[in-house]
Amino acid sequence: MRILAVADTVSKYLYDCYTPGKLSGFDLILACGDLSRDYLEFLVDASQCPVLYVRGNHDDSFESRPPEGCVCIEDAIYVYEGVRILGLGGSHRYREGKNMFTEKQMRRRVKRLALKICLHRGFDILVTHAPARHINDFDSLSHRGFEVFAELIEKYRPKYFVHGHIHKNYGINIPQRTVRGETTVINAYDYCIFEYEK
Repeated sequence: MRILAVADTVSKYLYDCYTPGKLSGFDLILACGDLSRDYLEFLVDASQCPVLYVRGNHDDSFESRPPEGCVCIEDAIYVYEGVRILGLGGSHRYREGKNMFTEKQMRRRVKRLALKICLHRGFDILVTHAPARHINDFDSLSHRGFEVFAELIEKYRPKYFVHGHIHKNYGINIPQRTVRGETTVINAYDYCIFEYEK
């Protein structure tokens, strides 16, 4: 399965330099937050494959007017061709906002998902906006990862953990891919393409 992951910025390569057919080779698109409604709807139209998304900390308007044609996977496990995908959007609460959470609030969201995770016998891909704590995050509250995400990775060992929120221009040593145990961690800032082998 060929997957495109996107987050945080409209990709010049995918959008400004778009040519017909550029997005036709993907089986699935994972959008990790802080992307415009127009861009997400463009991805749906240009790719003709499912676009699954979680909300970023700047996506408050999506609650009343979600992007058309996309599937919101917030607090849910979405199964696509046998691949179990868990979605948890938002960032650490550093100001007021509908998609910002304290560690305690995010832990409560995860706890409410326990039965779903159990019924699905875990998950294969974790899709979030924020990173996990101590996996390519920062100490500042606005870009700190969630400890509960790191615990989910350790406990369920998904093949992939895909997130956004950590922009490449924040530093010169921000990797796009990292391995933590059995999980490949992908920072989807701009875009990243990966193959999921069943």
